[in-house]
Amino acid sequence: MKTIINFLFFIGISAVYAQNSLSGKITDTNNQPLLGVEIYSDQLHKGTITNEDGTYNLQNIPNGKVTFNFSFLGFKTIAKEFIFNNKNISFDVQLEESVFKIDEVIISTPFNKLQSENVMKVERLSARAIQKTGATTLSEGITNIAGVSQVSTGTSIGKPVIRGLSGNRVLVYTQGIRLENQQFGGEHGLGINDAGVAGVEVIKGPASLLYGSDALGGVLYIQPEKFVPENTTKLNVSQRYFSNTLGTNTSLGFKSSLKNWQFLARGTYAQHADYKTPDYRVTNTRFNEKDLKLGIGFHEKNFSSELRYNFNNSKLGLTEGIGEQTKETHLETPYQDIDNHIISLHNHVFFKNSKLDIDLGYTINNRQEFEEHHDHAEGETEEEHEEHEEAEAALDMKLKTFSYNTKYHLPKFGKFEVLLGVQGLHQTNTNFGEELLIPNATVNDFGVFTTANFEWNDNTSLQAGIRYDNRGITTERHEVAHEDEIHVFEAIDKSYNSFTASFGAKTMLFNTITSRFNVASGFRAPNLAELTSNGVHHGTNRFEVGNNNLVNEKNLQFDLSLDYNSEHFELFANGFYNKLNDYIYLSPTGEVEDSAPVYTYLQENAKLYGGEFGFHLHPHPLDWLHLESSFEMVIGKQDNGNYLPLIPANTLKNTLRTEFSNEKWLPNGYASVSLHSYFKQDNISEFETATPAYNLVNLGVGGDILISKYTFTTSLTVNNLFDKKYINHLSRLKPDNIFNPGRNIVLGINFTI
Repeated sequence: MKTIINFLFFIGISAVYAQNSLSGKITDTNNQPLLGVEIYSDQLHKGTITNEDGTYNLQNIPNGKVTFNFSFLGFKTIAKEFIFNNKNISFDVQLEESVFKIDEVIISTPFNKLQSENVMKVERLSARAIQKTGATTLSEGITNIAGVSQVSTGTSIGKPVIRGLSGNRVLVYTQGIRLENQQFGGEHGLGINDAGVAGVEVIKGPASLLYGSDALGGVLYIQPEKFVPENTTKLNVSQRYFSNTLGTNTSLGFKSSLKNWQFLARGTYAQHADYKTPDYRVTNTRFNEKDLKLGIGFHEKNFSSELRYNFNNSKLGLTEGIGEQTKETHLETPYQDIDNHIISLHNHVFFKNSKLDIDLGYTINNRQEFEEHHDHAEGETEEEHEEHEEAEAALDMKLKTFSYNTKYHLPKFGKFEVLLGVQGLHQTNTNFGEELLIPNATVNDFGVFTTANFEWNDNTSLQAGIRYDNRGITTERHEVAHEDEIHVFEAIDKSYNSFTASFGAKTMLFNTITSRFNVASGFRAPNLAELTSNGVHHGTNRFEVGNNNLVNEKNLQFDLSLDYNSEHFELFANGFYNKLNDYIYLSPTGEVEDSAPVYTYLQENAKLYGGEFGFHLHPHPLDWLHLESSFEMVIGKQDNGNYLPLIPANTLKNTLRTEFSNEKWLPNGYASVSLHSYFKQDNISEFETATPAYNLVNLGVGGDILISKYTFTTSLTVNNLFDKKYINHLSRLKPDNIFNPGRNIVLGINFTI
């Protein structure tokens, strides 16, 4: 790592100083200047906005290829690549109004193109859209993307599910690096607060070519908030209140940018009591969260860099059923105390016709679980016993991960763009508590890949790539005494290898329908829990036994996407077929150990298929009216005929939304009512039960309130308006017949000075 840092420092100080600038004027199609258009480069972490006369001016841009995005609410985004070579460039542009969704630049794909230009279809949800849903957590918020759901434990713990796949099959990226925080566990959430997040991108399908193992089912790419335009300073305050959990979420952010430096800092605190169903509160589902995000950006000469740090502490109650009904926020045992430290360093080195990206990451995840101990040590008083309980964690694991990701964008050759990449990580897991879920272990990943994009013509693009990966896993042998028995974690030394490839094509059919076809292979090496478990996992109430003979999961997925857009109507249809070889799953043995049923890990070939379909109607001349509808379905079966577990129910979502704007007192106003219909799920695995159908009605209203020179962004959301009793099929509390939350009124306010 020291060698890489020295190399970057050498490039930064030895590059020739580049006096490049980009300036121009931005107007609408009526040649009227647009005030507040954002001109931003994700490569430089730098941008500006237009003045009242629509003009802009950006200085000190490095030599080489740099892409700038021109975006403004209600208008189509433009992404333009410029080649700088010690010169000033003038660029004037007219922005066209956008009736439907704003065309976003996609960061999670290799060539960072607009979604309309991208070969792979990627869904994106902005931070503001997530907050409009009234979601308690980020994981809950992204379930509003078709094809995405979550395995949840109450309101505090949620794991993303993409087209029926979850856990280690869905890779999470945050701050541009992979998140490693014991994703194997059913009782582990994201550990990412939605404050300080700009948006979320979702790749639905194998992304192993770009991200390696664990991206077999898809990728959740969390984008951090941007720096403010240069020579700007802003202070942001936001507050949300949740009636169901009597919860609050308070966030304070500060951002400032100079000519070459950018800074940001954000602190957030959230606290929630036990969530309430229509009949009762679910005891010890309370939780609290502290979150700190810091960022420093620097750009000079032919080099830009961005350093970010995120600390998150979450204390999560683990319910053992319905008990004392209180509104307390102090946690009871059992509960988890989780610390996440995420450090990322992103570097871009610009050459004349090419670019080198070097991303480094270091994460520390410390997971502790505190349980109630009923037996006193000899000679220990009641007070000493309580202190002992509070001071020592029964489960105490520390996971440390260093990751690297280097990509070289070769000079563009005609219509070809080519990227070469090297990725990897070094990871250690260490236990400090008396309980073990997984042993002390070391994991090393290494992968090399290349991918190319070819623009056949203005309407057709092709993209293909190939990759090789190696994962090595070594563990220590452990013997753990539990209830007069010895549980043995045998040492293993395993190596897993895989080739993956992908091919995709985008073209226009009949000059009106955008069609995308993608076929990609993926793989996932078995995780430590699947290989080595030998004990009770309290969150799932199972005694799990690992299987060190497991082999790689591999899949091949076919995707077909069709999009039709006219001035007042949008229609989409996404279909997929996913063939999985050696799918790893838990199967009951019929035995009981430590008062829990014993499950072991087996492998079987399987398949998943389904899709998402929907439309968006914006009738003329009712420009303020929107009717949106989407249907999503997925079926998962093993080749032996059994259904896969934790497959979400088919869902139909209908939303009637109005948009209005009064420039004097309520710009950007909106109001919506939605009906979410969840169908009966009876395609279930052998250890699941069927889930009946139910309907939920949600309301939302909000907008910007102008007071003096300040803008207050407000939102009022009512989820589960009629206080419906229901249990989601993916709820971890379903086996105990515990309902999901009842009515929840969420009030939010956000203002910037």
